[in-house]
Amino acid sequence: MTSALYLEHYLDSLQHLPIELQRNFKLMRDLDDRAHGLMRTIDLMADELLPQIPKMDEETKKEKVNTIQGLFNKAKEYGDDKVQLAIQTYELVDKHIRRLDSDLARFESEIQEKVMSARAAQQAAADQEPNAATVKKGRKKSKINDKSASTTGKKKRAGASSEDDAVASGRSAAKKKAVRKGAAATANSSKEQEENADLDSVGGMAHPSDVLDMPVDPNEPTYCLCHQVSYGEMIGCDNPDCPIEWFHFACVDLKIKPKGKWYCPKCTQDRKKK
Repeated sequence: MTSALYLEHYLDSLQHLPIELQRNFKLMRDLDDRAHGLMRTIDLMADELLPQIPKMDEETKKEKVNTIQGLFNKAKEYGDDKVQLAIQTYELVDKHIRRLDSDLARFESEIQEKVMSARAAQQAAADQEPNAATVKKGRKKSKINDKSASTTGKKKRAGASSEDDAVASGRSAAKKKAVRKGAAATANSSKEQEENADLDSVGGMAHPSDVLDMPVDPNEPTYCLCHQVSYGEMIGCDNPDCPIEWFHFACVDLKIKPKGKWYCPKCTQDRKKK
C-alpha cells in the first residue's frame, strides 16, 4: 500500500472526529453549567434555613434538609456524567492515535522490504556485470598482447647490435673509473694513517680549537674556560662551589685523569689565597 492510500484511509477515519469532539465538549459545558446552578441554589437555601432552624419543628427541618440533600445528589450526578464524557473523549482521540501508529509501522515495514528487494536486485546485477566485463577485457588483452609481442620482437632484433655496442663502451668506461678510484683510495688511506698516528701521539684527544668551528646549539649549556659545549674527555672540579665545574682535558693541560682530588686553576688560586 502506498503512502497516498494510507493517508487517504486515515483522513476518512478522521472525518467524523471533529463533530464527535464538539458534541462531547458541548455536553460537558452544559453539565458544568447545571452543576454550578444547583450549587448556587443550595447556597441560597442554606442561607435561608440556618436562621430559621431554631423556630422550625422537626418535620419542616427534616424536609428542608432532604431537599438540599437531593440537590447535592443531582449536582454529583452531573459531575459524574461530565467525567464519563471526558473519558470517552480521551479514548476516542487515543483510538485514532493508535491507528496512526499502526499505519506508520506498517508503512515503514513496507518501505524497508522495498529497499531490501531493490538492493538485492542491484547486487545481482552488479555480480553479473563484472563477469561480462572480464570476458570482454580478456579478449581485448589477448589482442593487445599479440600485437605487442610482434612489435617487441621486431624492436629487439633491430636494437640488438646497438645494445652490444653500448655494453662494450660501458665496460671500458667502468674499468677506467675503477683505476682512478683505486688510486684515490690509496692516497686517502695513507693520509688517514698519518692523521691517526698524530692523534695517538697526543693521547687520542683533539684540541679544543678543532671543535670551535662546529655549529653549536644555542640551548646547549657551555663548560670549561673556553666556554664551549661538552666534547671529548672532561674532568670535574672537586670544589662544590666551583662556578664552572667541568673542564676539557686539553684546556687544563691534562692527558690522563689525575689521582686523588683535582681543582681547576681558579679554585687552586683561591685556595692558595686562603
